[in-house]
Amino acid sequence: MLAAQLSSEWEQRQLQHCGTLDIILALGKALHMAKLNQMSWTAAAFLLVACSIELAVAAEPPADLCSLLPTAVVRKTLGQTYDSALKTVAPRPYANTAEGTDCTYQSKSGNLLFRAYVDPSPAVAAELFARLKSFFGRGSASVSGIGDEAYLDAQHGLHVRKGKVRFFISAKAASDKQLSDIAIGVVGQL
Repeated sequence: MLAAQLSSEWEQRQLQHCGTLDIILALGKALHMAKLNQMSWTAAAFLLVACSIELAVAAEPPADLCSLLPTAVVRKTLGQTYDSALKTVAPRPYANTAEGTDCTYQSKSGNLLFRAYVDPSPAVAAELFARLKSFFGRGSASVSGIGDEAYLDAQHGLHVRKGKVRFFISAKAASDKQLSDIAIGVVGQL
């Protein structure tokens, strides 16, 4: 009877020990999974930040604004031969605003003017776009699907704002659709 009781106590201790070992192993696995989960969240956060930085860098317009509209695109879209862009300084629309860049593409059938401005922020660009629209926008038609806002003025010029960039495209030899196609290509690079 004593042997049976000792054996029973020994078995109980073994079961308790095994139960404790199982609990320790389960806790170890849970801690390992928690650590893996934390590492996964850390990796996801790192990728999100890295991608956001890349997007922010990609959103900056190039120093050479004429590069937003390559001559080959003008030729292909309008179906005519155009010279490379003649780059000049565009006037400030108002005092204390940024100068712009005029890119003039010359052709025997007429010129295409691409005028672009980079403002300090999207809010400043939106405010200037609205002010200029009150002057150039008389008799204009809103155009959807291009940038943040766009309109076609009464003189057949297309005005577009995307972020902190404002631009204008005008060509007597171009249709409204051709101007829109060119603008969509420019916006795609901003």
